[in-house]
Amino acid sequence: MVVRSRYWKITSDEMEKAEFDPAKVLNWEIKGIQEPEEDAKFIGVFSYRNGTPWDYDSIKGIVMYHNNIKKDTVNEAVKFLKDRFGGEQKEKGERIFLVDSKEIYSAKDVGGLAKQLESKFSLKASISVEFADISEEERKKSGLADAKLLPIPGKH
Repeated sequence: MVVRSRYWKITSDEMEKAEFDPAKVLNWEIKGIQEPEEDAKFIGVFSYRNGTPWDYDSIKGIVMYHNNIKKDTVNEAVKFLKDRFGGEQKEKGERIFLVDSKEIYSAKDVGGLAKQLESKFSLKASISVEFADISEEERKKSGLADAKLLPIPGKH
């Protein structure tokens, strides 16, 4: 049985400094919020190791979503991601898939991407990362704060 652990509200600095086995990351998400927060303006980027659902299929690659962001900024963000990770662009609603793009799972890579998004698009990043079968010792060594650990309900 797979034991899952999720950390949330991690800053880009905290993520860059964290140390964990990238092979144990199931998924990560960067939610970049534009101030003021009440306006609900954000760009999100995520990757699921086992693929992201698209109807009845699963698509591998980086995915971006957005809310209340100007179209030219969305296009600029997609270009930024596509230049960095490649992939074939497909859209569904507010989600933009970069199908078969390069995927990243290391703390340094995800934290670095969050920092670049913050600086390029004037965002404040909040990162979540979910692990499979990470031991208590690995969790402690990661440098991620226990206060940011969310239990995942279900059979363990």
